[in-house]
Amino acid sequence: MQIKETTSKGLKRGYQVTIPAKDIEARVDAEVKKIAPQVRMPGFRPGKVPANLIRKMHGESVHAQVVNDTIRESVDGLIRDKNLRPAMQPKVELGEGYEEGKDAVLDVELEVLPEIEAPETDNLALERLTVPVSDEAVDEAMERIAGQQKSYKDAAKTKKAAEGDQLIIDFTGSIDGVEFEGGKAEDAPLVIGSGQFIPGFEEQLTGAKAGDEKTVTVTFPEDYPAEHLAGKEAQFAVTVKQVKVEDETKIDDEFAKNLGLESLDKLKELLRGQLEQETAGLTRTQMKRQLLDQLAAGHDFEVPEGMVDAEFEQIWAQLQQEASRDEDPAKALKEIEGEKDDYRRIAERRVRLGLLLSEIGQKNGVEVSQQEMSMLIQQAAQQYRAEDRERFMQYIQSEPMAAAQLRAPLYEDKVVDFLFEKAEITDREVTREELEAAIEAEEDEAAAKPAAKKKAPAKKGATKKAPAKKADDAEGEAKKPAARKAPAKKAPAKKAPAKKADADKAADEKPAAKKKAPAKKAPAKKAPAKKAATKS
Repeated sequence: MQIKETTSKGLKRGYQVTIPAKDIEARVDAEVKKIAPQVRMPGFRPGKVPANLIRKMHGESVHAQVVNDTIRESVDGLIRDKNLRPAMQPKVELGEGYEEGKDAVLDVELEVLPEIEAPETDNLALERLTVPVSDEAVDEAMERIAGQQKSYKDAAKTKKAAEGDQLIIDFTGSIDGVEFEGGKAEDAPLVIGSGQFIPGFEEQLTGAKAGDEKTVTVTFPEDYPAEHLAGKEAQFAVTVKQVKVEDETKIDDEFAKNLGLESLDKLKELLRGQLEQETAGLTRTQMKRQLLDQLAAGHDFEVPEGMVDAEFEQIWAQLQQEASRDEDPAKALKEIEGEKDDYRRIAERRVRLGLLLSEIGQKNGVEVSQQEMSMLIQQAAQQYRAEDRERFMQYIQSEPMAAAQLRAPLYEDKVVDFLFEKAEITDREVTREELEAAIEAEEDEAAAKPAAKKKAPAKKGATKKAPAKKADDAEGEAKKPAARKAPAKKAPAKKAPAKKADADKAADEKPAAKKKAPAKKAPAKKAPAKKAATKS
């Protein structure tokens, strides 16, 4: 194998690797001999088929496999011989015009990881903002749960249905006088104003009393999931059987038992623990951002362009998806387009911090144990169907880069924990609002710093939510009462760039579109069978 360097600029490297035809031919001969005992051909005893016939039958596939294996081994040898540390998978191209009997000429392009001098970790100083969980906060949490556990009691028969009242109805739907499948239900509960049914349905039942019979005319939305109903006008013959009003929910032992707990004290204990866990998570986020800012301030080394590209594509895909759900998607997309350079700089900062944390971890012996890695793989496999889990686990075990992607977030957390232990930490007690405000301020500062380096104009971002926080928004939306509208599509899972610690994405995220996307309502509880006035 002959190696000729063609590029050496910054972190980019290029090589021309020539594999002699005789070496490939020797490997093909060896492979033919290896498979000969398994070849069966009429007129020949097993293992006695001549090599020239085996070549005639299987030579093309054997040669292709040998070339692939030789290329892979040659690239591995190149990396080893030149002591290279690839940032990502090298780009390898087989020269045009290659055919059997000729030398194989490879063009190999790659970026290498920068040489980083790991910083000293003895002079770190961090402030830890802590939030004590008060009895009032626990009480507020219980009241929120009580508000979600609404119950209803019968109202007087003369009661006219108003916003927030529950109706028990029978209905039959038809289009042009013909009933349609799934358009009929009995004893269906409907809360006026919940948005549970298709637009216009609930409004026409406002003011109805028990015993009333009404005809409700609505038009199915153009994007209705059932294509045979989409965009069509329908009539529903509705009988109002009962009108109910919201009943007061008493927060007592019985309330706790209905939630599956022994007593009200147990419920309070559980809620206090959850609130403490939440605030501890916020405290960690706030400290981590401080830490990363300190690290970023002292390091400005070159980073591999390919890793930045991969990170930016991740950020950009998420931003585009969020903007598409905005009240005005075109405006939101135009807005983020104008901030594209800023997001690119954020991607660069993330990559730099990831590499820096990795270097600190290696220098100080931080490791992810085999047991921890096995648990990670098993947890990740749970998102797949049962029949695909084994295949996923085999893939992770056979692909080093895939395993590195899975390992990176845990490794980063372990490095951060190591740095927390080394840092001098002072505690300050604050309210939850003050802690959240501190996180927002650090977030905006982190987003502005990369832009400032190149004298880009400062962006106002305090009023906008960072993409990294959208998961919290989505969780909140899922708890809201839902229309029977098509459930929101799940965002595709993010892919981490290969061989990079995921350097606190929340710390570096640039705020997204100014207008927050309207809440998409989660699917409501399933109503009685054959119900189709609601969206499916």
